[in-house]
Amino acid sequence: MHPDVDWPNGMEGGRERGHAAVRAYWTRQFGLIDSYVEPVGFEVDREGRVVVDVHQVVRDLEGAVLSDGRVRHAYTFRDGLVERMDIEQAE
Repeated sequence: MHPDVDWPNGMEGGRERGHAAVRAYWTRQFGLIDSYVEPVGFEVDREGRVVVDVHQVVRDLEGAVLSDGRVRHAYTFRDGLVERMDIEQAE
């Protein structure tokens, strides 16, 4: 990831910026939930982002399903590194 990475906070809202903030967010997130994403398609959109259609299942730590559906993860790159990731609704 780029040092200035801009990452969505899918649990609490808002965005996380920089390696330390993303690391802290992931640590919190995976202490509360178990998420699994399976890529089901890839494309490069007209803005040059790599967009990955994923099947995402989110469970609580006891295994109960909190959500199960498709979303899109859109990645913007700078200097060969992920600079930004966005979560979008699947079409």
